[in-house]
Amino acid sequence: MLDNKNIFFKKKILIYGIGKSGLSAYKFLKKTNKLYLYDDKKIENRKIEIKKKIISYKQIIRKEIDFIIISPGINIKKCKLHKYLKKNIRKINTDLDIFYSLYGENKNITITGTNGKSTTAKILYDVLRQQRADVRLVGNIGNPILLEKNITIKTIFVIEASSYQLEYSKIFKSNIGAILNISPDHLERHKTLNNYINAKFKLIKNQKKNDYAVLNTKNFFIKKKLKDQKFLSKIVAIDKKVKISILKKIDNPYFMTDGNKENLSFILEIAKILKIKRENLFKVLKRFEGLEYRQQIIFKSKDLTIINDSKSTSFSSAVSILKPLSCVYWIVGGLAKKGDKFSLSKNNCKNFRAYIFGKNKNFFIKEIKNVMYYDTFANLKLVIKKIFNEIKHNKNPNHQTILFSPAAASFDKFKNFEERGKYFNKLIKQTNNVER
Repeated sequence: MLDNKNIFFKKKILIYGIGKSGLSAYKFLKKTNKLYLYDDKKIENRKIEIKKKIISYKQIIRKEIDFIIISPGINIKKCKLHKYLKKNIRKINTDLDIFYSLYGENKNITITGTNGKSTTAKILYDVLRQQRADVRLVGNIGNPILLEKNITIKTIFVIEASSYQLEYSKIFKSNIGAILNISPDHLERHKTLNNYINAKFKLIKNQKKNDYAVLNTKNFFIKKKLKDQKFLSKIVAIDKKVKISILKKIDNPYFMTDGNKENLSFILEIAKILKIKRENLFKVLKRFEGLEYRQQIIFKSKDLTIINDSKSTSFSSAVSILKPLSCVYWIVGGLAKKGDKFSLSKNNCKNFRAYIFGKNKNFFIKEIKNVMYYDTFANLKLVIKKIFNEIKHNKNPNHQTILFSPAAASFDKFKNFEERGKYFNKLIKQTNNVER
């Protein structure tokens, strides 16, 4: 029996942030606790039940609060309650902590990293379903973790966890925790790279000696962290290389990019730990087509491939797909990530052309100008028009690739990367009459 089984029972709890995560925590906790709700934004069109629970800052500071459940999107250094949170930092927990307090005896496989989390989590989920396991895909992908129903001791959870979710968690622990890779990201939130790395490593900080930490030990930042700090769990070192014999057995072009080979190397190792039958594993890997807007091939002919990688929000994610390509029309731009650097040399980028759009054009020009040809555009529609015009008139005999891998956040023009990806597909269809 877990020591923390009933810590969120019959308590006074403030839920900060009334989005998906906050509302799922509210529904989960409301029968057994006294709950208060707060959000930095004005909440409109909510149910009367929710409105009654919303309290003001003045009310909060007068109340005795046992726990503060904070949503991943809240930055405690910049939010309206930052002074209150600073004084009550020990009371802050997350939905991952609530989950673990009740379902800590269930097996959970938790995936984090800068790139590849969603793809790796989805494949593992598909593989476990192929094994006929009762498996749930939750966290940053799928359902908020507290919305799952009909859970038994045999239920397995595959959790995608972001640095935002892990940052404020205190008791959450994973049986199998995987850190795929680390490169500078979300520094506008974490402020320093060290803070970002520490948030990721919270995944394995609470692990015990019978747990597994599956890590890309070739990654510079992961290697350094392991040198500086000792962990109790079994460290399973991953090499990004995958045997050619395995790639031939899988026979799926999706796994030919560096990024997807890295994801695959983790899947193969975790499958060994879980004792998954090879036939079930390869059956899933053979037919996996990728997730929408993540290195997704939306058109392919003998002359042209079009890839929608709208999920790409940093140079590192774009580089993993750029490296094996040639004759590339690379569409890049949006809200640049603080501290991001483009790592490919001029020699790596022969026959690459960059088409820069979005808010931070000067940032991308500075990183790319000495490496490849570039041009800038007011919007994505003009980019697509220009590229197809060039393809039409250049008549390049080599196979060409249009790669939409923005290496930037989407919030300058779009609600999220999905909306951006959907818009790209629409433009491609309109401009080239390509059926998705």
